[in-house]
Amino acid sequence: MKMGNQSVETDFILSGLFQYGQMDMFLFVAIVILFSVALMENIILVLLIQVDTRLHTPMYFLLSQLSFIDMMYISTTVPKLTTNFLSNSKNITFLGCEIQAFVFLALGGTEALLLGFMSYDRYLAICHPLRYPILMSKKICWFMVTSAWTSSSTNALVHTLYVFQLPFCRSRIVNHFFCEVPSLLPLVCQDTSQYEYTILLSGLIILLLPFLAILASYAQVLTVVFQISLGKGQTKAVSTCSSHLIVASLFYVTTLSTYTRPHSMHSPEQDKAVAVFYTIITPLLNPFIYSLRNKEVTRAMRRLLA
Repeated sequence: MKMGNQSVETDFILSGLFQYGQMDMFLFVAIVILFSVALMENIILVLLIQVDTRLHTPMYFLLSQLSFIDMMYISTTVPKLTTNFLSNSKNITFLGCEIQAFVFLALGGTEALLLGFMSYDRYLAICHPLRYPILMSKKICWFMVTSAWTSSSTNALVHTLYVFQLPFCRSRIVNHFFCEVPSLLPLVCQDTSQYEYTILLSGLIILLLPFLAILASYAQVLTVVFQISLGKGQTKAVSTCSSHLIVASLFYVTTLSTYTRPHSMHSPEQDKAVAVFYTIITPLLNPFIYSLRNKEVTRAMRRLLA
């Protein structure tokens, strides 16, 4: 391996999430089970929304996009993790690492923006029901989804191209279970402090702004609900909003902690643990919290099975 002007053909080595051992195998099996359940949940939800015309509404259209993103999101990291765990090789090619970093950034950013749009949809449906069909038309829904994909992909492309042209003249061992931009910066042999401000700015725009929009939207929703509803209606609204906020907070807080801190403050073991939440736990919880416990979805499931 050359030092200084290293060839970009050199592979990276992913340290992985676990070391070999009895407890590690138990955790590995748990990860595989969680991955399978998350994949199955999201596939079922996408199929239900596609085949049942009663679910062809803006809310479920956005939910189907979220499930599609979650399927790709969790599939970007876990299969490589399981392959490396079962094999003696932990290598990932330079191009493979670059593709994984780009896809992960693009999907994560799209999900962050989409969750914000979904909260805006619920805000319009409850606070402005008469104008809802106009404000959330099919054309506007497609515009939201397209803008989320386009802006996130552009952001991911810029960061990926910049990071992977930097000189990696230190160890090629990535202390993570997948190629993520913050985990690659310690391998760069030049000062990246200025670039970290760019990461911070991107994180504030793509992660913090949608999160603040979600908090504002649900605050308005709860205010309206408490003004016009009594008893069970209030309880259901509080339960729904609180569960949505918990899952959204889990995603945004963990990703913000990774992408808004300089790499000098990162702890590899802490980063791995935090990454498990937004790469595996969130895609597992999203379909259940947002849809699968919804009565309309359960009725659609019964109709499909019947």
